[in-house]
Amino acid sequence: MDLSILIVNYKTRDLTLACIESVITSSTSYKYEIILIDNASNDGIIQAINEQYPQVVTIANTDNVGFSKANNQGIRVAKGRYVLLLNSDTIVQPDTMDTMLHFMDENPSVGASGCKIVLPDGSLDKACKRGFPTPSASFYYAFGFSKLFPKKPRFNQYQLGYLNPDDEYPIDSLVGAFMLIRREAIEQVGMLDEEFFMYGEDIDWCYRIKQAGWVNYYYPRTHIVHHKGASSRRKPFKIIYEFHRAMILFHNKHYRHQYSWLTNAIVYSGVGLKFALSLARNKLRSAR
Repeated sequence: MDLSILIVNYKTRDLTLACIESVITSSTSYKYEIILIDNASNDGIIQAINEQYPQVVTIANTDNVGFSKANNQGIRVAKGRYVLLLNSDTIVQPDTMDTMLHFMDENPSVGASGCKIVLPDGSLDKACKRGFPTPSASFYYAFGFSKLFPKKPRFNQYQLGYLNPDDEYPIDSLVGAFMLIRREAIEQVGMLDEEFFMYGEDIDWCYRIKQAGWVNYYYPRTHIVHHKGASSRRKPFKIIYEFHRAMILFHNKHYRHQYSWLTNAIVYSGVGLKFALSLARNKLRSAR
């Protein structure tokens, strides 16, 4: 088996079925399997897949265990030389699998790679190529400096806006919407950290992969479409909470011991402020 494609479903039934269809109708000479992990969606997805795509392996959870744990369930049964994390709200192109697997086979030093990801309007999903969220990178991103100075490397350490999205290059971090990982890299660094419920686990994984000596690589010779934000504009409290909790988890795990107490205090205060502002904005949206 060359490739194991992991798709986590949580109440995105129609998007998930469209994603699977795009994979199955793509053109590839590689042997692959699709593993669908459902986080207690109660949307009929397991029955629909069993009827429409009986070749897909399904795992049905009785609770929503989160993105990291669900993917780890898939990794444990995956048979591929490579593992692909693929969001349920994405559409792959006919050449995506062939292009990315050929690249990985030709570049054995690459532990994880990602393709170009575009939104339905054709614009770039900026999360597909990122730097690590160091305190300075996070500060410039969170408080708008990266938007004010989009071409300045100093202010764009996180989203790397100064780099041409049509060029290929090593980067710090990919995004879990499409992340192709070499089996040997997983065996060396371990699986996803389940402390991260649904944000930050991809950055943490890329950090560990890079620390272990592998290369994380952005390869835009193919692309996928990401229906990001396909759900309602109003985000549940848990989504906002987990997003900001992931920031603290990542900082504590990888950066807290590298910085002074003052820098750490500024980081915690910044995340707290951003959390409060996000809650306020979300409340205003729901009141409209």
